[in-house]
Amino acid sequence: MVGRIRESVCGLKPLKRLVYLISPNKINQNFYTSLDKVLSFKNVKFFQLRLKNISQKNLINISKKIKKITTKHKVIFIINDDYILTSKVKANGCHMGQQDGSFKIARKKLKGKILGITCHNSKVLANEAIDHRADYIAFGSFFKSRLKPNAKNSDINILKWAKKNIKKPIIVIGGINNINYKKLIKAGAKYIALSSFIWDNPKLKPEQAIKKFK
Repeated sequence: MVGRIRESVCGLKPLKRLVYLISPNKINQNFYTSLDKVLSFKNVKFFQLRLKNISQKNLINISKKIKKITTKHKVIFIINDDYILTSKVKANGCHMGQQDGSFKIARKKLKGKILGITCHNSKVLANEAIDHRADYIAFGSFFKSRLKPNAKNSDINILKWAKKNIKKPIIVIGGINNINYKKLIKAGAKYIALSSFIWDNPKLKPEQAIKKFK
């Protein structure tokens, strides 16, 4: 199963789902019902668990509950930062930033699993990520982001370059909404990372917000 998922991410099979969904900063008991409703719309390809300042025990418990839901909806389950936790909870892969440890070690530990790497707005970092056998490359932030207010800015030209030079799926992140995402896809992005627009939308419930991305 994991091998087939990794093959599809690497481009061996056509993908139709557009959204790379990132968890809210805090998870309560109501979250799991909301996640089930959101994923049932079937436009989410990845779900990334990104929680800071939380115990390993709680992370494991939360991960196991989420994995049941992502498996039900055939969504790829990604753990942020922690490739050891990825293996413990049998997630499909791990996403790593530039300060999250050795990509070489992560690639070795994540046998048969997905490795995604953040490359900000850098061609150099993107090429290095390919050398480390990343399965996808993430660029951003493209717009002002509530999730990462101090994130480095990215230019849409990096997507045009990546479309020509990177033979891996490109994920874009940072302040993406139902209006500005289209030009990122047009420029070369394969998936759009969403969080605040879905989980912290003042006008729409999560299951309503996700329907804006068809």
